[in-house]
Amino acid sequence: MRDTLVYSFVAFSGAGKTTYLERLIPALKARGLRVGVVKHHGHDTELDQEGKDSWRFAKAGADVTAVVSPGQAAFIENRGLDPEEAVERIWGVDLILAEGYKRGPWPKIAVCRGDSTRAVPLEDCVAVLSDRPIACAAPVFTLDNPEPMAAWLAARVEEHRDRRVLK
Repeated sequence: MRDTLVYSFVAFSGAGKTTYLERLIPALKARGLRVGVVKHHGHDTELDQEGKDSWRFAKAGADVTAVVSPGQAAFIENRGLDPEEAVERIWGVDLILAEGYKRGPWPKIAVCRGDSTRAVPLEDCVAVLSDRPIACAAPVFTLDNPEPMAAWLAARVEEHRDRRVLK
């Protein structure tokens, strides 16, 4: 089991998880953190681009295709992965943000917008993001500004590092 912190941002579709994470990631990077992301995709769709060489290799029967360039690399497998296995394959990061996985094993951060029904009970969350005041035991952060959440997550990473050093 990997010893990297994972937090799952949970909400129903359209609540703004992706948009928020797009703003949170640069705030975490500005604090010197290396960040990984696991995105839940609930549909069985083709992730590769039809007609590209990597797609053709997969269609020919390759179990795994690696696409490597000077600036990026991607591994495309011809099978699904459970989320924990996906996390195990992310190396060299301080923190992994999971988008989705309401029923996943990681601490959850609820994304609440307007009067939308919550994806998970707030008592099951370690933090809440909202565009309005919410009363709950977990810390509540605004959706408008990712900086306080970035500071909170950076503090969790630092605490995690300290615990590992003390072991």
